[in-house]
Amino acid sequence: MGTDISEPLILKTEKFDDGAESERVPEWKDQIKIRGLVVSALLGTLFCIITHKMNLTAGTYPTLNVGAGLLGYFFVKSWTGFLSKLGFQVSPFTKQENTVIQTCVVACYGLAYNGGFGSYLIAMDERTYNLIGVDNPGNRAEDIKNPRIGWMIAFLFVVSFLGLFSVAPLRKIMVLDHKLTYPSGTATATLINSLHNNSGAELVGKQVKCLGNFLSISLVWSCFKWFFSGIGDSCGFDNFPTFGLMLFRNSFYFDFSPTYVGVGLICPHIVNCSLLLGAIISWGFLWPFISAHVGDWYPSGLESTDFKGLYAYKVFLSMALILGDGLYNLIKIICVIAKEMCNKSTKESKLPIVQEDDQSSTGLKEKRKRDDLFLKDKIPTWFAASGYVALAAIATATIPIIFPPLKWYLVLVSYIIAPALSFCNSYGTGLTDLNLSFTYGKIGLFIIASLVGSDGGVMAALAACGVMMSIVSTASDLMQDFRTGYLTLSSAKSMFVSQLVGTAMGCVIAPLTFWLFWTAFEVGSQDGPYKAPIAVIYRELAILGIEGFSGLPKHCLPLCYGFFVAALIVNLLKDVTPKTISQFIPVPMAMALSFYLGAYFAVDMFVGTIILFIWERINRKDAVKYAGAVASGLICGEGIWTIPSAFLSIFKINPPICMYFRPSGSS
Repeated sequence: MGTDISEPLILKTEKFDDGAESERVPEWKDQIKIRGLVVSALLGTLFCIITHKMNLTAGTYPTLNVGAGLLGYFFVKSWTGFLSKLGFQVSPFTKQENTVIQTCVVACYGLAYNGGFGSYLIAMDERTYNLIGVDNPGNRAEDIKNPRIGWMIAFLFVVSFLGLFSVAPLRKIMVLDHKLTYPSGTATATLINSLHNNSGAELVGKQVKCLGNFLSISLVWSCFKWFFSGIGDSCGFDNFPTFGLMLFRNSFYFDFSPTYVGVGLICPHIVNCSLLLGAIISWGFLWPFISAHVGDWYPSGLESTDFKGLYAYKVFLSMALILGDGLYNLIKIICVIAKEMCNKSTKESKLPIVQEDDQSSTGLKEKRKRDDLFLKDKIPTWFAASGYVALAAIATATIPIIFPPLKWYLVLVSYIIAPALSFCNSYGTGLTDLNLSFTYGKIGLFIIASLVGSDGGVMAALAACGVMMSIVSTASDLMQDFRTGYLTLSSAKSMFVSQLVGTAMGCVIAPLTFWLFWTAFEVGSQDGPYKAPIAVIYRELAILGIEGFSGLPKHCLPLCYGFFVAALIVNLLKDVTPKTISQFIPVPMAMALSFYLGAYFAVDMFVGTIILFIWERINRKDAVKYAGAVASGLICGEGIWTIPSAFLSIFKINPPICMYFRPSGSS
């Protein structure tokens, strides 16, 4: 059990008994610099664009923590090196400043996903309303709120900070007492420590060069693809029938997207294989089988997005898998937490804690120093509590103005129970690295929809979903950053302040970068590249909370029950079977994405996993060293091209060539 350490932190260089020197650690205010905040804003903007692109196309987003740390290092090092050559004196770039930049960037681009720009906010707009059907029971025209810069920024400022204050006092309990691993935070800290280790300078230089090379390749390739993409959505490499026209019609093709190949390099092999397996099951067998029963199971002659036809099966079977997977993991984490609490009381903790390998005098003193520094710059409990109460009061008064159907007392109840949910999500993330904010959001959505009823229930439910997601997600992100800061000797105060600054940046940058997509493209159109697929699911969930399952096509509900139970069984098998077997059991959540979206992005990501698999077999050490840099470069390069591409679209400058494919015998 961790204990408070009252001795002051020694900031001057200290010699240990064996002669080793301890590094100088700057004060928390010196860890936050103007240059770091400028770099954070630039990278936050880029990563927001990348996140919007993936969220609006595939309904997911990449983990760019490694890219944030690496690019932050690259930009600041390049800037300081340039100024030094000009004769200017610059302050050294420390790993603490690098950690602050990474924290700020992650907080900023996290709002591009948690802010609901591809889910609950877009679910409120007119396009999603029309897509579900104006004659659909429960889908009322009164429950429409189209995106506007003003109210989106106001809403994010109101809801995005409470999660930070809800768990800030628990940092010692989570990080020192329970020694939760927070795997992503630990991995980020390992990267940053290696970047600032002089003995690894050569490797760092090669990683940065590798990232730059693949960023350039991705940017040039994305620009080249644009020239052949023509007018409309059937032209270019994005519609290349790689495996033939028949499979192309069932969405099986490789669309030459550097982004998804890069994401495939980052994601575990089992996730990429699960995506492809889901695509084969659904688009290869299930949807063709259901389509063969047109006229019996559902009427013929319907639009491709009509919820009385095949589209309903795609949406609701995907939803069943997502809910089954999410519910299982939520119950699992609650059980793990309860068991750990019991173990703590009997001193039999079996948590996956980080074991201290180095028990030498130097290693113990380094740990003592980390503990000292982590506890030195305290965030007072009274400050966190009063901040939470004040922000909750502001939100309770403001949110009903933005969303009138969500009454103030419902907002107040949400904020009363939110700290407990924030703790559960933060604790669960520390144990498993799973952030289940979307699951908590869906639970809140269902509850509010049923409480409010048909008169405004859809709008109230979607807004409540955003409230809950924002709180629990930012809380777990902050605790991840506390873990990173602990391992990089960064002050807890600097972590908290950089989270606040990054969140404030995200409240402005995320809506503005989304507005770029909204203005340049038809976001939500099922005939365009930015379909916002998850938005339909969120609105349908809200309607289900009010109306129930009436009106679904034949056999749709029994199939939903079957796939829901299948998701529970698959997850249970992963937990009860030996690791040699469980590592090959697919992930239901990943399979669900392919059920709805199609096979094309699963093919792209599978290409990425094949490249990584072969690379690991040829030279595993190089794959470990450079795969993250290659993936970040591929993702960022196409993300950068999105900016000029959007402006070209805004100014009605169309690609000069339309490359498309048809059978040789057709005219």
